[in-house]
Amino acid sequence: MAQSRLEKIGTIFTRVNGLIKAGAMRFEDRPIWYDLYTAYPPKLEPRYDRPAPDIKIKNIFYAEDVIRAKYHKSERHETLNLLDARRKTQSQNFIQIYENLKEQNPLDEEKIFDTAVEMLAEQTRKSPEAKDESTISLSSNFADSLNKEDRNKPNVNIKKIFEE
Repeated sequence: MAQSRLEKIGTIFTRVNGLIKAGAMRFEDRPIWYDLYTAYPPKLEPRYDRPAPDIKIKNIFYAEDVIRAKYHKSERHETLNLLDARRKTQSQNFIQIYENLKEQNPLDEEKIFDTAVEMLAEQTRKSPEAKDESTISLSSNFADSLNKEDRNKPNVNIKKIFEE
């Protein structure tokens, strides 16, 4: 019918094609990808026994990755709330300060780095969020969110529901 169910024999396309030819699947019930595959077949058939191509994988680095790595190596590590998209992270602020300084004076990398670290520390001290967010742990943030959820829950007594 559909040949073998073993993944090593045939591809999913050949199996669906066999089902349609044998009448086990109506042409109208074919998968969405079937027409696309027939119109634009791959250059090489996707088989399990085909060796992986020997292609050198390029490293993808951005210019600020080196600066960010140096910043994280020299400064203390802080917890991040990745779900909070409203505020920039310390490293994003640092990169922005560093790039602004580099545009003004593109000469000495070390002086620019040290100045950027000092400016970020000063900016953090002067920020309106006076409490140091680096000392707030992820667990306390989680506990705060649980407390907020508890406040919004209705007070339901299950015993009273089933007493009648």
